[in-house]
Amino acid sequence: MAVNSPIPLAADLKPVKGIELGYAQAGIRKANRKDVLVMKLAPSATVAGVFTTNRFCAAPVQVCKAHLESPHMALDPIRALVVNTGNANAGTGDAGLAAANATCAALAEYLGCEAAQILPFSTGVILEQLPVDRLIAGMPAAIASLKEDNWLAAAEAIMTTDTQPKAASSVVVINGIPVTMTGISKGAGMIKPNMATMLGYLAMDAKVSQTVLDHLVKQAADQSFNSITIDGDTSTNDSFMLIATGTSALEINELDTPEYKALADAVIALSQKLAHMIIRDGEGATKFISVVVEEGRDVEECRKIAYSIAHSPLVKTAFFASDPNLGRILAAIGYAGVNDLEVGKLNLYLDDVWVAKNGGRNPDYQEADGQRVMKQSEITIRVKLARGIARTTVWTCDLSHEYVSINADYRS
Repeated sequence: MAVNSPIPLAADLKPVKGIELGYAQAGIRKANRKDVLVMKLAPSATVAGVFTTNRFCAAPVQVCKAHLESPHMALDPIRALVVNTGNANAGTGDAGLAAANATCAALAEYLGCEAAQILPFSTGVILEQLPVDRLIAGMPAAIASLKEDNWLAAAEAIMTTDTQPKAASSVVVINGIPVTMTGISKGAGMIKPNMATMLGYLAMDAKVSQTVLDHLVKQAADQSFNSITIDGDTSTNDSFMLIATGTSALEINELDTPEYKALADAVIALSQKLAHMIIRDGEGATKFISVVVEEGRDVEECRKIAYSIAHSPLVKTAFFASDPNLGRILAAIGYAGVNDLEVGKLNLYLDDVWVAKNGGRNPDYQEADGQRVMKQSEITIRVKLARGIARTTVWTCDLSHEYVSINADYRS
């Protein structure tokens, strides 16, 4: 059960004109489950993405990057995305690349476009060959079910160990023009994105130039999916795609404008919501934890300290048990790699409870107060470094027995 995260309702997910979604049950790994998703785009759409930095990046990631970097993309824009779950097509060598390319070629033939206008994505078990024949055999059913209002089914079609689909919508009015955006994401384990998320797709009906969209997808990723962690493992398949279908009257071609800022704020807010859903549904998670590091010299050192806390198994297990053994947080701060950190100026808080003052235990701190906060399902760890004005926030969860059980039996 995800932490304070209700299952999205189909009625709450708004269609985005210019994108249709269809799904199929192709038996990629298990029978009778949605495991293929096709997203068909209007010819006016622009697409931008960020991908895993894992050197063992999956075959579909390699193909996606090649297609997005193609010099022909301006003349032959991306027309569709195809996603399969159950098999990551990672660690599969030349055969995996051939399977990803065959996937693109097959869908292109169905849609009447070029293979380079298709972006493939996979998620699931690593080091196993993709059953590409099954994937291709599922395409006609996915195409037949294409609809603008299929967002909930789309979210279900990309799940692996997720306990529930992750999807959300919003509408922002810019210069009197409403812009509709809807997104989906998946992920519950192997979560420490080093670019974006496991799989995430956010579509909006604004018309956005390629240069602006390339900037926006990185900006949104850094403030959302690049600020979450469940277990510190960067996946081989992480991909976050931003799609502007170009079907509304709003057109944005420059970065330094009020219109761009309004759009970016809305995209970042929705991206953060989708990223939070991943943490709330972390494998075995019982608590949603915000780690705020402030008064740093720069954002980089704040992020080092925040991630050091968020990755620590000792910190995460203490929160699972509601055990106020909070010296573990100080230890994680100390080994974060900020070598000139002045620990004698540091202050640590749990929500409203002042735990450590000027590098030592706050004389007024009572362990009962710390435990009171740790028993909550929503907790904020706040670290004040007294070094400057930089700050950052990283979101994580606790580490429970269930995480071990899930990952000990993942392939069954």
